[in-house]
Amino acid sequence: MATDKEILTSVRPAPPPADCPVLGTWRLRSYVRERLSDGHRHNQFGEAPVGYIGYAADGRMYAIFTRNDRVVPRDVVPTDEEGAELLGTMVAYAGTFSLGENVVVHHIDTSWNQAWTGTDQIRHFVLEGDTLTITTAPYKSYLDGKMGRSMLIWNRVK
Repeated sequence: MATDKEILTSVRPAPPPADCPVLGTWRLRSYVRERLSDGHRHNQFGEAPVGYIGYAADGRMYAIFTRNDRVVPRDVVPTDEEGAELLGTMVAYAGTFSLGENVVVHHIDTSWNQAWTGTDQIRHFVLEGDTLTITTAPYKSYLDGKMGRSMLIWNRVK
C-alpha cells in the first residue's frame, strides 16, 4: 500500500477533467467508523446521518454532515453546553481536491475543526454507478481518541 507521501505526490493538482465521474453532489447514506485495534464498527452519527459532499468542475469541494438527532437549542444562540454538543455531532469543511487512482485528496481551506484547516485529507474511493464509497486514511477519533478509519457511503443527487 502506498504511503501518504507517495499518494500526495501522485495526485493531479489540476482541476478534474470534464468527464470526471465523481463530479456532482452526493447525499450521505451511511457513516461507519471502524476501530483499527479490534475491527469493531459502529454508526458514528447514528442510523440516519444527514449530509452532502460536492465536487465541482473548478476543483473545489465541500463536505458537511451531521447526526439526524441533534440537540435543538432552547434559543437562537445555543448555550455553551448546547454548542459543544452541536459541534460534536457534525463535520464540515471546504477546499480544493486532487484526484489519483481511486484516491481523492481534500485540501482543506476552512473547517469546523481548525486543526484540519490547511491540511491534506487523503480519501480512498470506489465508485459503482450512483454510489460513491469513501474511506478515510487511519486517524485518531476526536470522540474517543482511538485509531480507526471512517467509511462513508454517498448516493448521487439527481
